[in-house]
Amino acid sequence: MFVRVVSMNIVQIAYLAGIIDGEGSIMLSKYHQSEFPCPCISISSTDLELLEWIRDKIGAGRINRKKNYNIDKHKTSYTYAVYYDTAIDVMSKIEPYLVITKKKLRAKFIIENYKTVTIRNGKYNDTQRKAKEKFYHDFMEL
Repeated sequence: MFVRVVSMNIVQIAYLAGIIDGEGSIMLSKYHQSEFPCPCISISSTDLELLEWIRDKIGAGRINRKKNYNIDKHKTSYTYAVYYDTAIDVMSKIEPYLVITKKKLRAKFIIENYKTVTIRNGKYNDTQRKAKEKFYHDFMEL
């Protein structure tokens, strides 16, 4: 597997795992409506500098500004997200350092199973489609 995570030492990888444990999500998300959900890591924060640091260290991903409906009471919030192979690469790096059981199980499940049920061209026969659907069902049961 080609690891896209750039310029991160072991301490920074463990730090990233802590951020994801506390403020992040490991999930399957639809990036395109016509596709199956894909691996995704997202982190929400009011600290834009933190999210920019993460994006720069990973070398990929997108930061979106969330709509603030009450600027008098709430700070501006941002969400960083990374998808597909990059998300799997990040999960493989941080999984040993995750503490939250559900996030650790989700990362491990995606790392071990996603590629085996995903067809590169997206054209699934009945058996492959059933395996993919079982993967999503099993993921939701974690």
